[in-house]
Amino acid sequence: MRARMVSTDAGGGELLGREIAGYAIDSRRLAPDELFFALSPEDYARHCFTGKFGEDAHRFVPQALKSGAVAVVARATRVEADPGLLALGNSLLLVEDCIEALQHLAHGVLREWGKTVIEITGSAGKTTTKDLTSHVLQAAGRRVLRSQKNFNSELGLPLSVLQMESAGRSPAQYDTAVLEMGMSMAGELTQLCHIAPPDIAVELSVLPVHLEFLGTIENIAAAKSELIKGLKPGGTAILNADDERVAAMREMHAGPVLTFGLETQADVMATEIEGVRLGLTRFRLHTPLGEAVAELPMPGRHNLSNALAAAAVATCFEIAPAVIGRALREATVSEMRGQVLKFADGFTAVDDTYNSNPGALLGMVRTVTEGVPTRDRTAERTIVIAGEMLELGPESAALHRETGSEIARLKVDQLWGIRGHARELVEGAREAGMDAGRIKFFETVEEAAAALRSEVREGDLILVKGSRGVRTDKVIEALRERFALAGGSEQGM
Repeated sequence: MRARMVSTDAGGGELLGREIAGYAIDSRRLAPDELFFALSPEDYARHCFTGKFGEDAHRFVPQALKSGAVAVVARATRVEADPGLLALGNSLLLVEDCIEALQHLAHGVLREWGKTVIEITGSAGKTTTKDLTSHVLQAAGRRVLRSQKNFNSELGLPLSVLQMESAGRSPAQYDTAVLEMGMSMAGELTQLCHIAPPDIAVELSVLPVHLEFLGTIENIAAAKSELIKGLKPGGTAILNADDERVAAMREMHAGPVLTFGLETQADVMATEIEGVRLGLTRFRLHTPLGEAVAELPMPGRHNLSNALAAAAVATCFEIAPAVIGRALREATVSEMRGQVLKFADGFTAVDDTYNSNPGALLGMVRTVTEGVPTRDRTAERTIVIAGEMLELGPESAALHRETGSEIARLKVDQLWGIRGHARELVEGAREAGMDAGRIKFFETVEEAAAALRSEVREGDLILVKGSRGVRTDKVIEALRERFALAGGSEQGM
């Protein structure tokens, strides 16, 4: 980590002989013998984190040590200006930048490990594809380290890597790492590739998200392409042939390229696609190694595309299509990313509340309006509840209005908007001909949740979609508090 100690007396030697049980950046969740990184607003600002970050964690260094931290990584200038911290002596490892120190540590672990690193990025579907890829590779016998949850930032990525050195685990237990890579501005993926250079890079999509920071979709495409440019020499690029901006990244890579697609001819494809029921799709999987019938217990063509990306990765390991198909059949939906919940009162909700953008929202609306039957009938009413879509920049209002207009054309029965520019969403639907009695706008998610609890009825199919910052998951929570789930209702029944 390029760290130094306050002094080099015998106490320092004792510290250097202790084993680290894990790594933490939150003193409230610190476990005994973990190494605590004392992050501060200066660290976040230096690394261009978007959002608000509060207290300086150096304030909690004494508490962390009292809770059993093996040591604390702290910013040298902060410690040297604080006699109280200096008095803690050899319990501190001093660095110039705590986030950079964490990154150096993760990079060193990966370098010494030396096995296959798979990295996944895209404007939507990263976490689902990461989970599907990990699941398929594990089913084929690979020992996989995967990113925690959606840990995909300059902090999340190194913390995910360091799982292989935590809680008694060792790098020798893994032969593959599947890591999610996120970004909101130019240069972030380049930095993540410095931390964890990829052997296989997966590009899912380029959509109008993060416009607040990047300005244009062309800038988004350029920022996403940093993952392809960061590939190790001879590494493999896996590209979505259905997205022209992703497909164009082929020109940026001189090494092997594998494509996947639903609409465009590609190396890995799905044909004979059949919607068995909401949340279950049957198809024929085609790869360079052959073909097989497969099923995916997830809703939507976007998830089928994610599954093809996972199949393309598996193909790099020469895993047969039949093995991939069997693994996909047993896959589960990532939390808040299209979970189908059937309630005992006879209605169904689709929980897709983790994030949202215009393309992802329209994709899910198409999924619930395709007329795929449930077990014995189609939905009597289709209700779309959509939160404000965040980080869309100066065109946010117009993008919401255009999306609302498209939703109206998809013939949903009701459209509810929650917060901010979601008002433009419902207004766009009204302008496109949707009756005023079928659209509603709520200033808060709590108001929407209360209204739904009182209005939901048997036969309803409800899509709840929203950016994480709007907390549309509270609508799902309200339903689950008020109504019982039918037995075995989750994961695409």
